[in-house]
Amino acid sequence: TNSVANLSEDQTDFLLDEEANRVGALIYHLAATEKYYQLYTFENRGFNREEQQSWGVALDLGDNARALFSGHPIRYYLDIWDEVRAETLRLLKTQDDDWLDSRVRGSSMNNHWAWYHVMEHQANHMGQIRLIAKRAKS
Repeated sequence: TNSVANLSEDQTDFLLDEEANRVGALIYHLAATEKYYQLYTFENRGFNREEQQSWGVALDLGDNARALFSGHPIRYYLDIWDEVRAETLRLLKTQDDDWLDSRVRGSSMNNHWAWYHVMEHQANHMGQIRLIAKRAKS
């Protein structure tokens, strides 16, 4: 997040083209994905109706996200992600290695793989975010 913490609002809202995602939307997407996996692995469920309304557009991205996620400073998105991450860390501290090795209900993956996937997903999008931020600055 240090690589984007000082982006202006124009840079945060920058689009490479009409099909691209804004930096802010991608950060919100990372938070939404992490929130989903909190529920999926710790509560054995997906989003309920209210959570889907709060997180669904960010999770799915696309046209709706391009329309909705603009006009906010970068800190708006980073604060959302920081809040989700704090909850992830709190929840992970309540579990042990047996939990990490146990299967996610209704899935062939275990909790360790699920959280590895969240971090891998983050790494992929952070590369994308850095590219967009670099283009937005030029």
